[in-house]
Amino acid sequence: MTVPSPAQRLADHVQHLLGGGPFSPPGGWNHMGAVICDVSFQPRCNYAATLRPRLLRLQEGWPDARTVRGFQNRLASEDLALAMKFNHAKKVATAHAITDLLADHGVDTREDLHTWLDRQANRAALRTVKGVGPKSIDYIGTLVGRAEVAVDFHLRSFAAEAGVGDLRYERLRTVYEEAAALLGHHRGGLEHAVWRYKSGAA
Repeated sequence: MTVPSPAQRLADHVQHLLGGGPFSPPGGWNHMGAVICDVSFQPRCNYAATLRPRLLRLQEGWPDARTVRGFQNRLASEDLALAMKFNHAKKVATAHAITDLLADHGVDTREDLHTWLDRQANRAALRTVKGVGPKSIDYIGTLVGRAEVAVDFHLRSFAAEAGVGDLRYERLRTVYEEAAALLGHHRGGLEHAVWRYKSGAA
């Protein structure tokens, strides 16, 4: 008897619990201040109840922060913790550091960042920011419309239920990508469907 691959087990679990799709990928943000704050503030945060409303208010209150340069100018004169109503010094520092790094690399718009992330050297540069790991880099890709899989606690839990063991981040990300290919789904759409199911957002 042939033992199914991890990707096949995960694909079977997706079909059993989520059906055949199609699964729409997340839209992300067109406002770079929201992109940067999303990836900086989201760890260990209730996204729907706590973070998303603040990001929507940031977009409305800081329309000029639609670009990285515009956001950087706002940060030079205003308190991000106050604007976000989120008093967490480390997360604020992460947002400042990502902003400065992107500005230094000439990244200003959603389209700039989408293309910039094609290069591994640029992803490695983001890893130098304290608080930014591989999941954060994949996640920021999803926020600008890239077909990425950002493996968080919810995706790990779903994989464990499918009988996919405790794999390293990169390997589990590949398993999700392979499962999406087996099912003929957009990898970002599959990731988002699993996240919504496990987080209770569905």
